[in-house]
Amino acid sequence: MGSCSEEVSKTVEKWREHPPSSYSLKVHNFSQLETSTSSTDDKYQSRVFSSGGYNWRLIVHPKGNKKDNGSGFISMYVEIDSKSLMISTPPADVFAEVRFFVFNKKQNKYFTIQDLEVKRFNALKAVWGLLQVLPCDVFKNPKNGYIFEGDQCEFGVDVIVVPPLTSWEILSFDEKLTRPNKFAWTVKNFSLLKNDQYTSNTFSKGGRQWVLQMHPNGNSRADGKWLSVFLYLADSEKLKADETIYTQAHLRVLDPLGSNHFARSMNGRHLEGNMGWGWDQYLSLAELRKLYLDKEDNLIFEVEFEVVSETKYSPNI
Repeated sequence: MGSCSEEVSKTVEKWREHPPSSYSLKVHNFSQLETSTSSTDDKYQSRVFSSGGYNWRLIVHPKGNKKDNGSGFISMYVEIDSKSLMISTPPADVFAEVRFFVFNKKQNKYFTIQDLEVKRFNALKAVWGLLQVLPCDVFKNPKNGYIFEGDQCEFGVDVIVVPPLTSWEILSFDEKLTRPNKFAWTVKNFSLLKNDQYTSNTFSKGGRQWVLQMHPNGNSRADGKWLSVFLYLADSEKLKADETIYTQAHLRVLDPLGSNHFARSMNGRHLEGNMGWGWDQYLSLAELRKLYLDKEDNLIFEVEFEVVSETKYSPNI
């Protein structure tokens, strides 16, 4: 079989009562197994068993795999049936967690050993195992409990196939938004506004539709002394369940006489059912009336986008 094991990254040894769930090999005469395998490369191959939709074999070297530095130890391997790999084109890579078992009658438990890394099986690498599961002298001493009731013993394996990745998402941040990345909204006759809130026309930035919403006398949390302003996704935008859109933007009220604009920056996220981001107390109404209304009583908002996130999903639900 040659060198079938990989360099061990980290093995974990445990005791457990529950038997192996994939396959068990019970031997009624271990000494005879040692003798019989001398003509088969010192190994015993089990019949094929199924786990995770693939066929496998358990391989035991009762005297150790000399070709894999396992001499003097019980060596154990698992091999995927090559025909199982041909069910897809091209032949698949199969990833599996592998745990080996040796029953101990004295403890009435199974000694288990596994490598913590998930193993890859394919047409080029069909076998993986542990070359030094237990020292032969420890295993064969009846006082230790691995050989019991004359010359019986039991080996086993769990092969837990890791299913292929079917659900994922890719989150990206568009930092090079198409110019112009600004939207301006002129609110006319601000001092004469009577409604509680006003909404801008829909505009498109970063691949999404947006609106600005303004409360000229503040919302319920502004105590009638503040201008409340929010950036919302437009009603036409329907977010998927748990989808989040991150935005970085600057919201300004423009100075009608120069460049002393009032500005605040937002770093917000827009969720399904809570698709707005902004300020209850954006700008005091006293300062607004003093500095930011032009001669025709107009107020000009400007929003400048820096970043808008995009998330792609699979499956696209």
